[in-house]
Formats: sequence, structure tokens, C-alpha cells
Amino acid sequence: MDLQEFLAHVDAGRLIEGGSEHHRFMHDAAQEAFAVTAELNSAYRTPQEIRDLLARLTGRPVDDSVTLFPPFHSEFGKNLHLGRDVFINLGCRFQDTGGITIGDGTLIGHGTTLTTLNHAVDPDRRADMQPGPIVIGRKVWIGASVTVVPGVSIGDGAIVGAGSVVTKGVPADAIVAGVPARSIRPTGFRAEPEQG
Repeated sequence: MDLQEFLAHVDAGRLIEGGSEHHRFMHDAAQEAFAVTAELNSAYRTPQEIRDLLARLTGRPVDDSVTLFPPFHSEFGKNLHLGRDVFINLGCRFQDTGGITIGDGTLIGHGTTLTTLNHAVDPDRRADMQPGPIVIGRKVWIGASVTVVPGVSIGDGAIVGAGSVVTKGVPADAIVAGVPARSIRPTGFRAEPEQG
């Protein structure tokens, strides 16, 4: 199995059965991600060195406008997609096997956890994992220590309050907070469409 075959499987939302070829591929790929994040987190790195390591982790170029403050952890890396002007504060944990997309101009607060795999409810099938991508729109602000669960989309311009657990989709320009996160109010701000 190769990376493209594995990504096609999870991006289609197909089950990763415990002990399967897909499961073994995921665990082997994690070793590469752990090696890159260990290098990222082991010493001071310049902003460009951090972007270079993120490019190795994700397998694709990372825009010069992306800023990440280590430490940072990812268990896969190859299904993480970062837009321009993304800021990721220190201590974030991204489980991106199921797919994480972060839109342009988004801010991710420190200690945030993004998870994209659910385990089976049946104890005899607990090693099985169901991928659910997380899609975060443009100019979103996610506060400190937020958890976002598999399959959640957060719309453009939304704000997620610190310490929230986001279990369902967040509309564009909404402000949500709490456990589970609930709507507080619209932001009252409508971002201008990007030109070009």
C-alpha cells in the first residue's frame, strides 16, 4: 500500500479496521511523523526551519506566511492542509489521519487538539477507526485549549471560545463556547470576499 491509496481510503470515509493493511500503514506512517515532530520540538528552530519541517511532515509546500510556535504534535502529517497566514500557537496536537484543512488567515490557540478518528463503540471492534475530517474555514479564531472532534466543520470568520469542545458544525461568523460548544451570537462582522 502507498500513501495515495491510504489517503483515498480515509478521504472516502472508509473504516480503518484494527489489524488491517490500512491500520498497519497508518502506524508505520506515524513513525515518520514522530521523527519530524521530534526534530521540530527538540531545539530552537527559526521560522523558516519550522516551515521546512512542516513541509516534510505534510509532504507539500508550506506558505512563507504560516507561523507555528512549537511544541507541536501530529501523528500522521500527510493529511494536514494549511492555508496562507495560518498561525498555530504552542502546544497544539493534530490527529490528522482523517484529514485536517485550515483556511487562510486562521488563528489556532495554544493547547488546541484536533481529532479526526473515532473508535468503534463495540468493545470487540474498539481497534477499528472511523475517519472524519475537520475543515476550518478562513479567518477563524480558535481560542486556547479547544478540542474539535471528528467530522466537524467551522465556517469562515467564526470564533470558538477558549476551553470549548466542538462536537458539531459551526456556522460562518458565529461565536461558540462551552462544553459542548453552543452558539453565543453571530460575530456581527462579515468578512469581505477575497479578491483574485
